[in-house]
Amino acid sequence: MPTISMFYGIIIRMYCSPKEHNPPHFHAYYQDAKAIIDINACELKEGKLPTKQMKLTLAWAEIHKEELLADWVLASKGELPFKIEPLK
Repeated sequence: MPTISMFYGIIIRMYCSPKEHNPPHFHAYYQDAKAIIDINACELKEGKLPTKQMKLTLAWAEIHKEELLADWVLASKGELPFKIEPLK
């Protein structure tokens, strides 16, 4: 699962597999916590992150929604997604 962005200790990854399930989503990791974020809704689907990191992750997802959806298309074809600018 390639890393597509990292910021403030949060790692964003996306599986590359034609069998990856919908809806479009990415995986966020912070220390021992992990979460799955729905790209279209920019909301938590599964897991948990600390409150501050969750807010940062959702803000980043909202800013980069189009890029995330483009990466989802690539990843769902088994291709490597592009890196996305971190939150600054």
